[in-house]
Amino acid sequence: MNLAKRFVADESGATAIEYGLVAAMMGIAVVTIFTAFRGKLTEAFDTMGDALKTQASNIK
Repeated sequence: MNLAKRFVADESGATAIEYGLVAAMMGIAVVTIFTAFRGKLTEAFDTMGDALKTQASNIK
């Protein structure tokens, strides 16, 4: 019975679980944001890539 009471009162792993849940929620938020803005991000990176190609071709 004493072992069961100590097991129920033990909170040493609770913090690690909480940090894991927070990290999982942040990961889900990042994926959701990137998915929502995929078109705009693709357009922005394409524009930057084109600008870099133009500048690189001017150097040669």
